[in-house]
Amino acid sequence: MTRKQKRLAVIGGAMGFLALAAALTFAALGQKTSYFYMPADLETATVAPGQRIRLGGLVEQHSIVRGEGAKVAFAVTDKQKSVKVVFAGLLPDLFREGQGVITEGTFGPDGVFVADSVLAKHDETYMPKEVAESLKEKGVWQPQ
Repeated sequence: MTRKQKRLAVIGGAMGFLALAAALTFAALGQKTSYFYMPADLETATVAPGQRIRLGGLVEQHSIVRGEGAKVAFAVTDKQKSVKVVFAGLLPDLFREGQGVITEGTFGPDGVFVADSVLAKHDETYMPKEVAESLKEKGVWQPQ
């Protein structure tokens, strides 16, 4: 094997290794993807049973119902549609009615969104970017 052939073999092996690493990375990231929806978007979206999604909007007024232990039920709205959400766990300190929220989880067989994480705003002016953009498009939320 000549020097040129050895160099080409090393370069080819390195390119193959990088291609394999990139393919494995994209496959792993593809499995962790969760799509973002507003309640009104769910009407036209096709969400497979058990598919993880992010549901964002505002916590609907007078919808928070505290159950046994750390169980909480509430509704997420975009002022057009509402989706009932159940969550078992500790809510963020600033979680309250009328505030922006993003929940992540799946839809149960009864059509209720079962969240395993809830993200709420963290200061007086913050609104999650996806939620703010969607609410601005619908004319529901104005920045302060």
